[in-house]
Amino acid sequence: MRSNELRSSSSTLSAAPSLVTMSKPSLNNSKASLTHSRQTVSESDKEPKPPTREEIIAEFLEKAKFYTSLCLGTTAILSVFAFLFLIPFVVDPAISTIVADYDPVPVTCILTEHVYGEGMRNCTWSSCREGCTTAAIRCHQILVNYSKIAYHEWQKEPRDLNNVEWDVMDTKFLVNTEGCGYPPRVNCTEFAKKYVNTQDGKPFPCYYSRAYPEMVVARYSWDDNLKHLILSLIIPNVLFAVSIGVLSYWYCPCCDKACHKSPRVYAEKYPTKENKESWSIEYPQDYITKI
Repeated sequence: MRSNELRSSSSTLSAAPSLVTMSKPSLNNSKASLTHSRQTVSESDKEPKPPTREEIIAEFLEKAKFYTSLCLGTTAILSVFAFLFLIPFVVDPAISTIVADYDPVPVTCILTEHVYGEGMRNCTWSSCREGCTTAAIRCHQILVNYSKIAYHEWQKEPRDLNNVEWDVMDTKFLVNTEGCGYPPRVNCTEFAKKYVNTQDGKPFPCYYSRAYPEMVVARYSWDDNLKHLILSLIIPNVLFAVSIGVLSYWYCPCCDKACHKSPRVYAEKYPTKENKESWSIEYPQDYITKI
């Protein structure tokens, strides 16, 4: 037993140097890792490189694209609301005016009756109303007679009012086709003063509808009516279409692929004449005719 213990102790002593020698590479590796970490720390402590000109331009373009997209999206939304707002206030009255087909030459009118009413029961209709979406609480109801004699001819050759044959009598006299509007373009107080107080018993110009002869208005201009209609239709729709088109081109993948599609995609579907000639050597004639 004694001899066995001595042998085991000697074996452990003999193995000790090998353990020492095996630990040296690990020490070397740890030293290398420490030096590498020090180098990385020293490199990180260095000042960052200034951005290049291309990077600055790319960053500027990216910011410009973002803010432009924001403006275009806002413009598209506002264009929709603006168009919906213009339909009842500009588009519909302009179309009604075109349908009425007023005579552009003013004819001669004369006041026959004026009634000022208050309350919804007494204001079933009004010659002038400030606001087209609210009921009239105070109203001026004006009735006129009109003759198709042009007003400028009447001024040159005045007629006796008792001997004039009026084409339409006691018809409603409106400020415009809808009989309503908004200040400052439509002021019912000034309208009443102009056609009731100062024109009592005197002829004045007016415009009658050739489609509806009983409709007579105080204001009419074909050019202004057409201009307002075209502007209210074109401006919101063009702004909306341009905004959506640009945003779709920038952010829609399908639109981007369609715009940048190469014509070679279609050309490669069909073989060229040179390819067919080369195939005639390698493949039978029946295969080429099928292609």
